[in-house]
Amino acid sequence: MSNPLITLAEAAAHWNSCPLSEEVDWQTRRTILDWFGSMLPGCLDGPGPALAKVLASGRGEGRAISYVDGSVGTSRHAALLNGVTSHTAEFDDIFRDGGYHPGSPTISAALAVAQDVGASGEAFRRAVIGGYEVGCRVAIALQPSHYRDWHITATVGTIGAAVSTAMLLGGTADTIAHAIAISTSFAGGHQENLQGLGNTKPLHCGHAAEAGVLAGLAASAGVTGSLDSLHAPHGYAAASSDTTGNWQAALDGLGEWTPITRMTFKNHGCCGHIFPTLDGVRTLQSQVSFQAGDIHSITVHGYGPTAAICNRMKVETARDARFSVQYCVGALLAVGRVRMEAFTPEALAREDIRAIMPKVVVVEDAEIAAAYPSRRMARLRVELTDGRVLDHFQQTRKGDPDDPLTDEELVEKYDELAAGALGDQDREGLKQQVLFGTDLPLALTIAPRTA
Repeated sequence: MSNPLITLAEAAAHWNSCPLSEEVDWQTRRTILDWFGSMLPGCLDGPGPALAKVLASGRGEGRAISYVDGSVGTSRHAALLNGVTSHTAEFDDIFRDGGYHPGSPTISAALAVAQDVGASGEAFRRAVIGGYEVGCRVAIALQPSHYRDWHITATVGTIGAAVSTAMLLGGTADTIAHAIAISTSFAGGHQENLQGLGNTKPLHCGHAAEAGVLAGLAASAGVTGSLDSLHAPHGYAAASSDTTGNWQAALDGLGEWTPITRMTFKNHGCCGHIFPTLDGVRTLQSQVSFQAGDIHSITVHGYGPTAAICNRMKVETARDARFSVQYCVGALLAVGRVRMEAFTPEALAREDIRAIMPKVVVVEDAEIAAAYPSRRMARLRVELTDGRVLDHFQQTRKGDPDDPLTDEELVEKYDELAAGALGDQDREGLKQQVLFGTDLPLALTIAPRTA
């Protein structure tokens, strides 16, 4: 087997100069717009605003923008804060086959570095593509066993951020390779701070973005790492999964397709492991008219993480709610959709949502579990109070590559998420800049909107 780290570094370096097809460029622009939409709510709520205050004295000299407070400073500082804010509302993108959210750490790092060094919009987009190429393929190599103990966005996100940073600093394939190697020593973030109490989870992505920038800066300064860091017996895959990495699967199709063209954009504001259930309930409602008060019971047969992470009856905070199948099903039936309004203090206190939760049972299904992570499915059995029984097998998720959000749906999502933080003119201007402009996105005026 050839060294996968070298192969991936060469693939990333290729993105710095190869022709960009219209499809790849457009999907990259869609991805960046989705990142901004996911990031903006976190500028108003969650750990981002508090962190911005306590870290203000350490922002340093630079031109990178921390959107949470509009300050400029070093790329590391901005990458950290933007990484936190972009993972707070749980709307960030997913690479389904790796169970990985690349946007939060990778775009946070790439944009901060691009702003700091004055890179072009095209160079920024190319660095995002390269960071996704490497990070998503490393995720494939580690899964599914990596996810048992590790939060893969926190870990592999560090590698994606390092690649983007090295690319923007003019790194050759050799420099990018050392950035990857260095970043594997920084990658961390365990499942207890994903599944347990507290709101550390967004910090995982902020740390990944900042640590990736550090790795890229170090490699560009001539610091070296072991180029066997990914696949060696004591390397990153061996330390964080059951094998030294499934590199055949990870490198399959390299040069033929690139991960940024196969992204999932979230249609619901909760954990992606809940999506098949929500889409299944919606499908059933489109076939048979029923409302919250008609539910006698709902049994959800899902894959491992659906049961292990999202089978959650104790819901006290918005963060808990976003990881509860029971709450999200209740919100879908009572509120009508699982977007920002489903997680407000008022929604969390709604008795009609709470009344549905004990009626929802989640179990792991061996057949569905065997198809994870490349397929995310759920089998539903809904019993209504009038005695009718509805069965449905949900084989896709809205937003996945095989059932993608249209451009119109993606823009609608962005507009909804951005409306809470930006005025109409800024929101529209940012959208036009990301989708059609040639320059980097720059400063924004963040302020809560009352309308």
